[in-house]
Amino acid sequence: MFVQEEKIFTGKVLRLHVCTMEGAEWLEEVPEDTTVEKLKERCLKHCVPGSLEDPKTVTHHKLIHATSEKVLTDTKTVLEENIQDGDVLLLIKKRAPPPLPKMADVSAEEKRKQEQKAPDKDAILKATANLPSRNVDRTVAHHNMRDFQTELRKILVSLIEVAQKLLALNPDAVELFKKANAMLDEDEEDRVDEIALRQLTEMGFPESRAVKALRLNHMSVTQAMEWLIEHADDPAVDAPLPGQTPSEATDEAGASSAEATAGPSSEAGEEEAKDELTEIFKKIRRKREFRPDPRAVIALMEMGFDEKEVVDALRVNNNQQNAACEWLLGDRKPSPEDLDKGIDTNSPLFQAILENPVVQLGLTNPKTLLAFEDMLENPLNSTQWMNDPETGPVMLQISRIFQTLNRT
Repeated sequence: MFVQEEKIFTGKVLRLHVCTMEGAEWLEEVPEDTTVEKLKERCLKHCVPGSLEDPKTVTHHKLIHATSEKVLTDTKTVLEENIQDGDVLLLIKKRAPPPLPKMADVSAEEKRKQEQKAPDKDAILKATANLPSRNVDRTVAHHNMRDFQTELRKILVSLIEVAQKLLALNPDAVELFKKANAMLDEDEEDRVDEIALRQLTEMGFPESRAVKALRLNHMSVTQAMEWLIEHADDPAVDAPLPGQTPSEATDEAGASSAEATAGPSSEAGEEEAKDELTEIFKKIRRKREFRPDPRAVIALMEMGFDEKEVVDALRVNNNQQNAACEWLLGDRKPSPEDLDKGIDTNSPLFQAILENPVVQLGLTNPKTLLAFEDMLENPLNSTQWMNDPETGPVMLQISRIFQTLNRT
């Protein structure tokens, strides 16, 4: 019996469902060794009779495997594309590429871009060559662009003095300032993150050292732990922070309660109330003494700067290392001495602030004094006091008055 050779070596025949975008559907039977290009030609003969007269017709169409959404490669066989019996293929015409722009369109587009292009320095000088020149003092102009944070500090320094005088005139002045001092103690205690403190004490660090480390490292457990390890053998590791007495460092709550119950000293005599007010003022001011970030101090000193000037730079720039570095390399303004200077009490700005009824009422509230003192130490806490129902309206009025007069 004679069998044709091509029939012996013919691969497995697959039955494929082919669909078009127009909705036509039919069945194609092809050996698995058929190339995708040959299969595509057979499909085009079926759905578009006579289409193969144009050789571009085949290249302008593509076959897509419906299940995998894969575009089949013309040079590969059906077997290589892993097509199985009964699979569905989509015959789709390729999207025509966008036509190339005409020369006239290109020229118009380039012209439009040139018209929208910003003028260069030569064009600006040419356009302004005939304008009359004015002698402007650049130093004065720059000085008039006052920074709100710098001015706010001056305003707060002066308002603190006014608030202290107003509260001192109150018959209950001593009790009011004791309340302000207790509020400041309470605020300082709130700054210690209890969860962070517990993590450090569970590691075996003493509580007093852990509290100190957290305050020096802005409540960062990781940085506080590194600080504690670095200073484990430091003899001054248990020394109180600036503004704290040793008793305050070990038991701040006990100190504040003892302060409230302790009687006046026998040496005070007739001026006991005045002396007590003075002592409370001193305690409030000690509690807002600046504490430089130890890591920033070390980093800046490694650059070659002296410790004192590094501390001054951090104080001026609110413990921000990068800003402090720029201050040290620049003109060093404002100076540390400028931070403790109040605003001119005869200036229109300060007079307008004092004449505001909301500010006048707020200055008789010990909490306002506490807010002013805290913002001098921690300018970043301004947002907290702006959101406070008692101090927020005062801060809002100060900001509005400053912005209004600064525009004129």
